[in-house]
Amino acid sequence: MTKELLIKGRNFFFQRGWIFFGLFLLGWASVFFGQAYQNKFIPVFLPDGQKIVAELAVTPWERQRGLMFREELAANEGMLFIFEEDGLYSFWMKNMKFPLDILWLDKNKKIVHIEENVPPCQAEPCPSYTPSLPARYVLELKAGSVKSHSLQLFQQVEFILPRVKETT
Repeated sequence: MTKELLIKGRNFFFQRGWIFFGLFLLGWASVFFGQAYQNKFIPVFLPDGQKIVAELAVTPWERQRGLMFREELAANEGMLFIFEEDGLYSFWMKNMKFPLDILWLDKNKKIVHIEENVPPCQAEPCPSYTPSLPARYVLELKAGSVKSHSLQLFQQVEFILPRVKETT
């Protein structure tokens, strides 16, 4: 009987150990796969003063997934993709269910490229949309936002990125 309890006890601690190990790995994965921002939604102010609530896409996984599989996006919502360096970041509309307006912003948050009313991908290969100038941020908005807010190249967009969580 004692030996049986001892074996059950070992199994219990062994299984529990794997759970803690898995949680530990998940914690470290957030450090290696992108900055851990305290808030996942921030206000973004368009040049006309209108506020958009933007979900942040910071990690490679978040940037790859983007707005895929979502049913809709409200007029005052968007997604802000954050990159660590300036680049010619291409976007596509794979697994999207609605069209978008896409704005590429430079490190000073000025609009450097606009794609309006980009439709969901209908067939493979999906077309890619690439800016003509390097960008640090990309803002996806509901289709029609460029027209309704009279957005133009080199206009200023305002937002403050949240503080990065301490990882120590």
